[in-house]
Amino acid sequence: MPQTSAAPIARPRDAERTRTAVLDAAETLFAERGFAATSMAEVGAVAGVSRGTPGYFFRSKAELYRAVLDRSFADALEAVRAGRLRALRSGRPAADVLEGTVSDYVDFVAAHPAFVRLIQREALGEAAGIGNLPLGQAVGSEAVAALAQALGFSPRARSAVMQILLSLIALTWFPLIHATTLVSAIGFDAKDPRFTAARKKHITALLLAALPPRRATPTRRSSR
Repeated sequence: MPQTSAAPIARPRDAERTRTAVLDAAETLFAERGFAATSMAEVGAVAGVSRGTPGYFFRSKAELYRAVLDRSFADALEAVRAGRLRALRSGRPAADVLEGTVSDYVDFVAAHPAFVRLIQREALGEAAGIGNLPLGQAVGSEAVAALAQALGFSPRARSAVMQILLSLIALTWFPLIHATTLVSAIGFDAKDPRFTAARKKHITALLLAALPPRRATPTRRSSR
């Protein structure tokens, strides 16, 4: 009796919507459970699709994980570019630009908690080697360039701007990661809007003090 192959998975009518649902479910599960503890079948169940649908769009769990990180970094890159354009158009002093940058980044991190958790799991080596993507490096490089341009610093100040960006990331990510541990132990409520507003002002003040000095641009003497 001839063997019959398994019936192929029917292509969803709205493929893009289904693919997005799979990515959303995978992002949630990878962030909450980690790479190893998440199965493709569970992703399908959370997405509300068949067990085989995630494999239809993504051949393996590693490919699905890379797609999740790619999308997260793409969102971050879009936010960096939008902030850069907004800062350049504003024509405001460096202090005001930095205040706006801090506010934007705090809001971005708060709106993308899964992204922060995914990067945290990467740092813990829970998916070693899988998440080292070129797009992640591109986000970092463009963020440094955007911050330097927005604050009016030359390429020679790149190292100082990199330090400022690293401090910005550390000061914004820590309260989100430790909202229910160290932050609450200190006596703060990370979900309180007043905490967020005060945090933005505090981070801005710290980073303003860290800005490298800039040489004043010599003005031309008008000839009489």
